[in-house]
Amino acid sequence: MKFTTTTRWLTVAIAGVSIYAASLAAQVPDGPQSEAPPPAVPAPEPAPKARTSSGEHVIVPTGTRIGVVLENGISTGTAKPGDSIYFRTSFPITINNKVVVPVGTYLRGEVTDAKRPGRVKGKGELRLRLNTMVLPNGYTVDMNAEPRSTDGGGTKTDSEGKITGPGGKGADAQKVATATVAGAGIGAIAGGGKGAGIGAGTGGLIGLAAVLLSRGPEAQLPRGSSMDLVLEHDLQLDADQIHYSHVGQSNTLVIQQTPQN
Repeated sequence: MKFTTTTRWLTVAIAGVSIYAASLAAQVPDGPQSEAPPPAVPAPEPAPKARTSSGEHVIVPTGTRIGVVLENGISTGTAKPGDSIYFRTSFPITINNKVVVPVGTYLRGEVTDAKRPGRVKGKGELRLRLNTMVLPNGYTVDMNAEPRSTDGGGTKTDSEGKITGPGGKGADAQKVATATVAGAGIGAIAGGGKGAGIGAGTGGLIGLAAVLLSRGPEAQLPRGSSMDLVLEHDLQLDADQIHYSHVGQSNTLVIQQTPQN
């Protein structure tokens, strides 16, 4: 009886070990294992916080003068309304002892009117308007400015921004006088004093015809002309976009990034 009980327990133990061994064998794949286990997937990093704007603005007031240099020449002989014009600032603008528009800032505008000089009277006229400002860091703002003074081509600018070319009266008189003298000389050679009078009259008519058939001098601004612009409305700038170094240089400027908390 005792032998039977011991045998029974031994049989149960052997069966348990066999079952456990079989379960371990089922978990191990057949054949050699050449592939490494898959790498652990790292946890995703949190997204960086988006920079927030302070919402502050700097106002460049109406009436502020902006010194600029013309980048492309303009002439009433070729200009027409809608033509683009380009300038760059030649002097910085400061607000509260801080440069807000540095040297080298670009301005874009257009010709709003172009009138050629007449053949008998009248002067060439140009009207320009500046409507876009591009700061050296690429920050772009809308603006509204007109010219108030120029130094190129003998032009004059009135209080309404109209640029007028030089008159041609002196040149017209010179043409008539030159033709009159030439005619008098030819007449004198041909017929003495009487011929000189006739020749002078004929020369005068030729000179007058030349005046009537030719236009006066064009109103033109060569490339590199200096000009003063005046803001017609306040210019609003984002305070977060106007931090600069090397503000006295006309080349591309480096932005000083504002640290974010």
